[in-house]
Parts: sequence; structure tokens; C-alpha cells
Amino acid sequence: MSMQDPIADMFTRIRNGQMAGKTKVTMPFSSKKAEIAKLLIAEGYIISSIEYKEQDKFFLKIELKYFNGLPVIETIDRISRPGLRIYKGAKDLIEVNSGFGISIISTSKGLMTDRRARTENLGGEIICNVF
Repeated sequence: MSMQDPIADMFTRIRNGQMAGKTKVTMPFSSKKAEIAKLLIAEGYIISSIEYKEQDKFFLKIELKYFNGLPVIETIDRISRPGLRIYKGAKDLIEVNSGFGISIISTSKGLMTDRRARTENLGGEIICNVF
């Protein structure tokens, strides 16, 4: 059976890993997941991500980040999903959690945070909110 929404699966694995106190979570690799992981690393939400191959299949391993025993990612929500795509213009992008969180936006220039998209005056599909 094929997976309907691999990005939502990625976020669920991160949430479940943090609730269980895991240091690393593994998932099937895709370039979009790797780009999302790079943004989460740059914003300080996760420690690292590694792509590796095992038995002719590629996987992505994400090292989760904790502060004082609590997960750094308090909430990670999928906004736009395959059944209901959500698009916003640059002027319609709102701050997440009063500026303490980020939105990941898929724009014509690739994936970026909502802050960068507003700076470059780009809109696009809102992938998720993280704080």
C-alpha cells in the first residue's frame, strides 16, 4: 500500500519520537523531506539529518533536539495537504506564535521560511507551522 502523505508521516514520526524521548527517528528518504529537515536544522529545531542507503533503499535519519529534557519542537502541524492545498500571497503570510515559530513555504524559488518569503515578497503553498 502506498503512503498518501509522506510529509505528514515525517511530522508524525518526529512527534512520536519526541513523545517517546527518542534521540533519532528514521523515515524513507525524499528530497522534499531532506529540504524540510535542512530548514529545521537552520532554525534550530533539530540537530542533524543524515541520508543513508540500506538494502537498495534510501532513508533519512533525523536527530531530535531537546532543551532541559523537553522537546524543542512543541508543535509541528501540517497545513496544506493533498486533499486541501493552502496557498497564500506574501502579504497574507502571518507570523506563527507571535513570531516565535516558523511556517515552511513552498515557493517558486524552493522551500523557505515565512520570514524569508515575506522578505523576498514571495507567496506559495504553506507546508507546515512549527513552534
